[in-house]
Amino acid sequence: MDGLAALAQALEGSAFGTWARGSSYAYPAANLVHLLGLVLLVGGIGVLDLRLAGAWRRLPVAPLSKALTPVAVGGLFLMIASGSVMFAADAGPLLKSTAFQRKVAFIALAVINAVAFRALWLRHLPSWDATAPAAARLMAAGSVALWLIVAALGRLIAYT
Repeated sequence: MDGLAALAQALEGSAFGTWARGSSYAYPAANLVHLLGLVLLVGGIGVLDLRLAGAWRRLPVAPLSKALTPVAVGGLFLMIASGSVMFAADAGPLLKSTAFQRKVAFIALAVINAVAFRALWLRHLPSWDATAPAAARLMAAGSVALWLIVAALGRLIAYT
């Protein structure tokens, strides 16, 4: 952790960290972009995951996945970019925050779940218009839960 703490301190003290912390617009803009990314990520993947879990069975799965997956991935990239700005502004204290540490851990779990889902099930999506296998439904429901936990932990950072 010492190496990580030193890296966080260096980032916070860098020109990027100083800009992120000192600009009147950088942090608020990053916060808004982070919120937009969250809406795109959870909105896109949430609808798809709920469909896979059993909701809206009249919607065909494969075209829904094709339409919403890029929206969710775009949201994730917006969150990574904007989160980098917010992290640089306050890296040292964030690294010590239990809520932040848990958020990062749950992001890792959610991404692992998404990659595993695609590796295991992507080629089967066209045949799931009636219902997905139980394991796929469980992974989809788990995805919704994981991303909502990430969002909740993100909000809790400000209060802890």
